[in-house]
Amino acid sequence: MNATRIAPIALYQEVAERLRQRIFSHELPPGTWVDEQALAEHYGISRTPLREALKVLASEGLVTLKPRRGCYVTEISERDLDEVFSVMSMLEGECARLSAARATEDDLARLRAIHANLEKAAGKPDIDRFFEANQAFHLALQEIADNRWLLHVIEDLRKVIKLSRHHSLFSEGRLEQSLAEHRDILQALLDRDGARAETLMRTHILSGRAALARIAEAKTQAA
Repeated sequence: MNATRIAPIALYQEVAERLRQRIFSHELPPGTWVDEQALAEHYGISRTPLREALKVLASEGLVTLKPRRGCYVTEISERDLDEVFSVMSMLEGECARLSAARATEDDLARLRAIHANLEKAAGKPDIDRFFEANQAFHLALQEIADNRWLLHVIEDLRKVIKLSRHHSLFSEGRLEQSLAEHRDILQALLDRDGARAETLMRTHILSGRAALARIAEAKTQAA
């Protein structure tokens, strides 16, 4: 009995994760109408677990359910990005502040090692590896801060940011700027200067937003 009750839950969660990755990779770009019948046939499932999966994605802001019109991949506006990055800067700033106080010597050694990967990736330059190391650095700070509610909200907001059609590191000079910002943040953490770490992290997040805005403006001018 337990197996039959658990299986449907596992199924819709798996479907949600597969669709989530297709959205993040822009295989399903923002604004795309979600063809439920085609997806159900593609995955070899009924429409019931598919609809449950779409409800999960809707709760995360990744898709929008429109009455009588169906389901669409959420389109994120410039205003959305402004608002999300503003909140992210506060949350990640708080993570940096807490981490400066709570980090153990092992934690700091882990941050140094991640930063070394950032330096190597920037030296090539390798944007994909830099992005991975950047994500690892931010995740490490969130874990060191040890506030599960902060982590939960940040994860949800990062999912929304991934809906953006652009990546800030492709803005000219942003990779080098980001690396310099990371150096300063790491030093503040090593110095146990929570206030400075918070300020630097907030600036770092907002700089990423500014880079996205430059990319969007350049695309508009080129159109």
